[in-house]
Amino acid sequence: MRHFTSVSDVADIDELVEKALVYRANPLADMALGNGKRMGLLFMNPSMRTRISTHVAARNLGIEVIVFNMDKDGWKLELEDDVVMNGTSVEHIKDAAPVLGAYFDVLGVRTFPTLISKEDDYAEPLLSSLIKYAGIPVVSLESSTLHPLQSLADIITISEHHNRLTRPKVVLTWAPHIKPIPQCVANSFSQWMTTWGQADFVITHPHGYELDTAYTGNATIEYDQQAALQGADFVYVKNWSSVSEYGKVLTEDSNWMLTREHLLATNDARVMHCLPLRRNLELSGEVLDSDNSIVTMQAANRVCATQAVLAEILKSL
Repeated sequence: MRHFTSVSDVADIDELVEKALVYRANPLADMALGNGKRMGLLFMNPSMRTRISTHVAARNLGIEVIVFNMDKDGWKLELEDDVVMNGTSVEHIKDAAPVLGAYFDVLGVRTFPTLISKEDDYAEPLLSSLIKYAGIPVVSLESSTLHPLQSLADIITISEHHNRLTRPKVVLTWAPHIKPIPQCVANSFSQWMTTWGQADFVITHPHGYELDTAYTGNATIEYDQQAALQGADFVYVKNWSSVSEYGKVLTEDSNWMLTREHLLATNDARVMHCLPLRRNLELSGEVLDSDNSIVTMQAANRVCATQAVLAEILKSL
């Protein structure tokens, strides 16, 4: 594995899941693997779970970690080629990226979309420029379109909680929110689920919230939430803004918030969310605090998921 930006970088999902579970059971088993290696973590926006879990995973492998908050401590980067830099941008990515490549062995980057232009956001200019110019492996810590480390942790969590004797039904359900939220988690989870192919995968949302078909693959799309939840074994709750009317909030229908009543239609489903979440807006506190909720384990699995990815990258250096 050279880079990790999507499920396309993974040769075998199940093999990577098993590797992660081995690391969870014995996190310090490969501490010598990263001896003498340095990882830079570049954050363009706030983070808690991603920042901490990546730091812990890297340290478990013996990697030295340096965190840099580009949005607060760095220069504004220019990403366009052949421009006269007489505006607010101070440094060009073509100049910054090779320097970062000289400082580090692996680079992790987290960036958010503008939610203004789908064409610009979905081109992933920062991530693609770092891959092009840094000359070292790049790990996505969440991008404008995808969140692959989260999705790997999600697959690990589902794998642990189904009995493997039956094919689980997994439902990704849209939830209300008060502001526009990126599609990256929903895109990524859909991409991983359809590639993994070991569950019956359903996406449910109001009209107008259709995800880009490049990520939804052969998933079943259901606009009736109650119909989608029938017999579900796992329900993943997540808000996202519109793709067709890019970045817009089209409805705040509170009936889409998952409640105990909604779960009556399921197979006593396990409930997931990537966190952070707004209680009693996206998901009822009653469900979140119940035995059906596995959000804490889902978040905890971010460490072993990241550790498995970093170990694969280190072996390629």
